[in-house]
Amino acid sequence: MPGQQIELNPVDFITVGTIGPKGQRIFHLQGGQGKQLVSLIIEKEQAWALSEAIGEMLDDLDKRYPPAEPSVEPASVDMDLREPIEPLFRVAQMGLGYDEDRDMVVLVAQEAIVVDEETDPDLIEPGVVRMWCSRGQMRLLSRHALDVVKAGRPDPKQNGRLIYYWT
Repeated sequence: MPGQQIELNPVDFITVGTIGPKGQRIFHLQGGQGKQLVSLIIEKEQAWALSEAIGEMLDDLDKRYPPAEPSVEPASVDMDLREPIEPLFRVAQMGLGYDEDRDMVVLVAQEAIVVDEETDPDLIEPGVVRMWCSRGQMRLLSRHALDVVKAGRPDPKQNGRLIYYWT
C-alpha cells in the first residue's frame, strides 16, 4: 500500500527471521506493539548491513551518551517471527536515528516501489514504517540478525551467485 505510514512507538519486540529452506530463504524484519504486528521483506544483505549499522551506532551512542544504568540483557528473549507473517511491503532502504531526550533508537524502513512506464514515479509515495526501540532491543536485534544471516549455506560457492574459482 503506497503512502502508508506506520509508527510503532515503542515496539514491544523487534526481530529478523527467515522463511524457507537454505538457498531460498526470505528474510523478514518484524516488529510489534500491542496487537499491531508489522512484517516487512528485506534482503539478506540488508539484514547484514542493518546488524553492522546498529552495532556501530550503539558503540558511538555508548561513548557519547553513556546509559544512566548499565543495560542488563535478559537471559532469554523470543526472537522468533510471530504469526501471522503477512508482509506489508518489500523494503528499499532503511535508516537509523536517535532521540537523545527519550534515549530511543528509531529504525525507519521505506517501501520499494515498482513503477511501470505509464506511471510518474514522482506521484507515488512509498510506505514508511518507524519502529522505536531501546538500546537493549537494538543490541539484541543486531546480534540476532547477524546469526540469522550466518545460518545460511556455509559454502559461498552455493550462495545463489555465479562465482568463478581458479585453482
